[in-house]
Amino acid sequence: MTQHQNHGDHNHGSLKSYVIGFILSIVLTIIPLVLVMNQMMEKTALVITILVMAILQFVVQLFFFMHIREGEKPRYNVQTLILGLVIVFTIVAGSIWIMMFNKY
Repeated sequence: MTQHQNHGDHNHGSLKSYVIGFILSIVLTIIPLVLVMNQMMEKTALVITILVMAILQFVVQLFFFMHIREGEKPRYNVQTLILGLVIVFTIVAGSIWIMMFNKY
């Protein structure tokens, strides 16, 4: 039998953590699929629900699989992520704003 080897100082998640993350990912994927396939909501509510599920899926991926809270300096990881999200939001919102008022 092979032994589990620790490669450096990297902390890997437990099996329980991976299973919980996997189940949450599946649930957050199935909910919008069922809503779309069965046409259970109006278009606006459906789009909002899909966006919320996508954001939750992003958070699950970060915490359960990418271990954003683990490491030597987890605070810096979260701060860097937040800064990146602010920059992306600013670029996307600014681009949409410019495109909306381009015709005037």
